[in-house]
Amino acid sequence: MPASHHAHRLRTGRHSESGQIYLLTVVVRNRQKVFADFQQGRLVVDALKKAQQEQFADTLAWVVMPDHFHWLIELQNIQLSALVARTKSRITVTLNRSMKRQGPLWQPGYHDRAIRKEEDLQAVARYIVANPLRAGLVKRVGDYPLWDAVWL
Repeated sequence: MPASHHAHRLRTGRHSESGQIYLLTVVVRNRQKVFADFQQGRLVVDALKKAQQEQFADTLAWVVMPDHFHWLIELQNIQLSALVARTKSRITVTLNRSMKRQGPLWQPGYHDRAIRKEEDLQAVARYIVANPLRAGLVKRVGDYPLWDAVWL
């Protein structure tokens, strides 16, 4: 399926509501493992922190994987699509400068899932931060350097 068609499907039915909690997944173009390098992964972390400083999102949990990141947020004062676009752009500009590269970094679109009120947020956060363990990158979650959660 062409990437543009898939990106369109990701937008179908998308709803953006301030105060809603979302789990976002953003993937690097062609699944390149750009963030296997710790310093490049920290650029993602810096962008997530900047979104919180700008009061666009309260970050609840995140993990930066080699070729994507997951971000559990409570949306504030911005449309979801604008938050993701700003964050992707900020990371791309910084990473391109740092790696002396040009061009797009991300696959078009992103995946989002609104978290229901009755869902256990701590369980969602544990699932997110356990990604490196499930991917076989580490033997213990604590051994992976690029994650955080407000509860852990």
